[in-house]
Amino acid sequence: MKLAYLLNSYPMTSTTFIRGEIEQLEALGQPVKRFAVRHWEGQLLDPDDIAEQHRTEYLLTGNVARLIGAALLEPLVNLPGMMRALPVFRHVLGQSSGGLAKNVNYLLQAIYLRRRARALGIDHVHTHFSTNATTVALLARHLGGPTYSFTVHGPDELVEPKQNALGRKVADSAFTVAITRYCRGRILEEAARDADKVEIIPCGIDLTRFTPLREPGEAGRFVCVGRLCPNKAQTLIPAAVALVREEFPHVMVDLIGDGEDRPKIEAEIARHGVQDHVRILGWADAAGVRSAIARSSALLLPSYAEGLPIVLMESFALGRPVLTTTIAGIPELVDGGCGWIFPSGSVEAIADALRSALRSSPEALMALGAEGRRRIEARHDATKSAQALQQNFQAVAQLPAPAAPTT
Repeated sequence: MKLAYLLNSYPMTSTTFIRGEIEQLEALGQPVKRFAVRHWEGQLLDPDDIAEQHRTEYLLTGNVARLIGAALLEPLVNLPGMMRALPVFRHVLGQSSGGLAKNVNYLLQAIYLRRRARALGIDHVHTHFSTNATTVALLARHLGGPTYSFTVHGPDELVEPKQNALGRKVADSAFTVAITRYCRGRILEEAARDADKVEIIPCGIDLTRFTPLREPGEAGRFVCVGRLCPNKAQTLIPAAVALVREEFPHVMVDLIGDGEDRPKIEAEIARHGVQDHVRILGWADAAGVRSAIARSSALLLPSYAEGLPIVLMESFALGRPVLTTTIAGIPELVDGGCGWIFPSGSVEAIADALRSALRSSPEALMALGAEGRRRIEARHDATKSAQALQQNFQAVAQLPAPAAPTT
């Protein structure tokens, strides 16, 4: 099978797990052609991400003239495909809150993708997240392009699944991947008739890059890794630290990341007078993140909304426990056996978890981290996840060449 991946903005600092998945597939002998809609606007720090950007072909970035040219030619060379795709386009447009211009853009990208896939002999396209890129893959399929599959993560894509035409995307896919049981349940609320197409394949990490630590981290030091944004709830951390600093004057939380909430977090740090206890360090590359986790005694992630964060897996893979929230798929991985889990949105709950971790002995913290490592080895090994994906791709390849779907 000739396989392509289609992403939205790629690579990004938050999509290293997708790069890792592609690398694992290629290690299994499955070459992957990389497509993405656009360059990420942020600065790439990881050398592997920078190299990945050069491997990726972009549908929109630097390609507008070709998109328009392909769209002008398509009715002349593929009128039946256009006639099949237009009802699907109208369906997606009717469901979407994105407006006509955005959805016309998806159609132009789909036309170009169909043509490129035919030129390259691509049989199947896989996407991550059920949003823009999957819309493009869906339309390309109805134009007569390759079959497609996609991985659903959440949380945003599952907030208004009807606006995302999720049910139609599942129905027309070769298969659909959910990363957790919670995620699969939410998908089936829109696609119950196609339950047999929806399979759970957990996201994984390359465990060869994560050697379990044999020594505890620095007492009182926590690290929070992620984009500084409302969903991650980092604005609550300064107030929580203020509640525990009198009992634990050595407490320190390092925030690795950047984003739109940085001014709000800085204001909260100043308001609570915790400048000596909460620091914003900006983005770090993969090695820098591993180093920061290794230095800490535990990872703190007080999110309001998540799928199942890769950084939790990375912390466990290094043998560090986590403090995080009871949302979405997180309780499928985290419980009291490997860390602390608490309701989202509560400063007091964050403070209580910090106190419990700060009162724990180094030996107890190491034991929690060791249990986390065991769970990652059992459930989130990237090699095992890639093997499960590869089996699905091979099953699609062994089917008779399917005709383009009807409307």
